[in-house]
Order: sequence, then C-alpha cells, then structure tokens
Amino acid sequence: MTSSPAQAPPSRLRTAAFAPIGEEGRTKLVETRLVQSITVGAFTEGERLPTENELAGLLGVAVVTVREALGSLRHLGLIETRRGRNGGSFVRSSRGAVEEFNARTLMEMPRVALADLGVHYEVIASACAEYACLRATPGELAVVGRILREARTFDRDAWRRRVTEVQLELAALSQSVRLTNEHVRVQTEFTSLLALQDLDSAARTGTHDALERQIEATMSGDSAAARQAVRDSVRASVRWLVGFRAKLLAEHARSSDLRATLEARRGTVPDGRLDGEGTA
Repeated sequence: MTSSPAQAPPSRLRTAAFAPIGEEGRTKLVETRLVQSITVGAFTEGERLPTENELAGLLGVAVVTVREALGSLRHLGLIETRRGRNGGSFVRSSRGAVEEFNARTLMEMPRVALADLGVHYEVIASACAEYACLRATPGELAVVGRILREARTFDRDAWRRRVTEVQLELAALSQSVRLTNEHVRVQTEFTSLLALQDLDSAARTGTHDALERQIEATMSGDSAAARQAVRDSVRASVRWLVGFRAKLLAEHARSSDLRATLEARRGTVPDGRLDGEGTA
C-alpha cells in the first residue's frame, strides 16, 4: 500500500464489486453494483471496465442484462463507450451523476433499511476491530496510521478512496478471512451512501478522527476503545444519512429536479481539505 492517492485500488474492492448477483440479477442491480464500484474507487476516471461477457460471468447474469445496465450508465454520463481495438466501456469524470444516483438510492431506501445496514456494518467492523487488537503487529498499524494521516491533505474524492482503503486494511488486520470478506461486501454497499456526506467537512473530520482513535486503541490492544470508535463513527454517519434523506425528500417534494438540488448544495460548500478543521 503506497502513499499516492492515484494508486491502483486494492483488489478486495473489485472482488466485492463483482460478487455474483445470482437470481436477483436485474438491470437495476447491475447498475447499482457498477456505480458502487465507481463510488468506492474500485474503478477510477479513465479506467476500462471488464467486457460485457466478463461482467456477465462475474456477476452471474445474462449478457443482455449487462448490456442494458451499461446503456443506462452511458445515458447517465457515468461511462463512455469507445470503439476499435482498444475500445470498451470507460469510467467518465462524472461526480455529479454518481452523487445523483447515490442520492436517489438513499431516498428510495426505507429508513428502517438504512438503520439496519448501519447495524450490520457496525457489528462486522467492530468484530474486525476487536480481533485486529489481538493480531495486528505494531509495524502494520504504523503503516496504516501514516497513510491515514497523509489523507488529511487530500481533496474529498481522494480522501474517500484513502479512508475506504484504510478501513479495509484495518479489517484485514483481524486476520479473519470470513470477517474481512463480509466487511468488504457491506462496506461496498455502505460507502456509496457515506460518500454523500463528504461535502460536510464536520462529518468528514469526525470519520477521520474516529479512525485515528481506532488505530491508537488497536496499537495499545484496547479492544473496547477500538470497538467504541467504530460504533461512534458508524452511528454518527447513520444519523447524518437519516437527516440528509429527510432533507432530500422534502426538497424533492417541492422540486423534481434532484440534480439541481444537489448542485445547489455543492455550491454552498467549498471543496476543501481537512487541514485546520475542527473535530466533530
């Protein structure tokens, strides 16, 4: 794991992104899985996605389903198709379109389902944190801690990718394959929603500070403190998402233009970094 924010994303992200969908394989689910993979940074701007046949095999759906999903993502401006020998489907620079897709997903998710997703993530992440206290080495934790500290200077997109990588690395330090795999799977789903709060500097700072507390607790072998840091962070994020969902639904009741609502929100908050910001 290097310190460059432009580094290739961990393979765990891509493994989770393309876990088989199975019998529920519909166009909308494929769309959602692909947008999640872009949101968490499994695929970044300019990268080529797997071919239609490869995606169909990875996701366990028909090629025609993948083709329809890719067509929808092209319409949304999330990907572009290039012809020729080196052609294929490539990720576009489309922060607004990704944010709109994720915001719509949040609006359509029942509040009880959102809370349940938070509980699931909290339980898995807390268990990983506990076992990392028992099994992680000081050297491993020092590397993860340094990489997290460097992320304070990143813009919000690079910060989100780095924080996601740190969370996955901390989970992997539990040395439990089952727990780590489940953590990756749930985080891929949860991060696409968490990315909506990244314009809120206080929320970002709170997430960052909680990760630092988790690393410090893990270094000292304090499993109770490590679990508490995870709980505090996840519950704060769920509260933020519940509140933001309510605001989106209220705004959407007055105007059907979700993109305009999100753009207005972006326009009120600078694309700042965490340097010098207060804690949550």
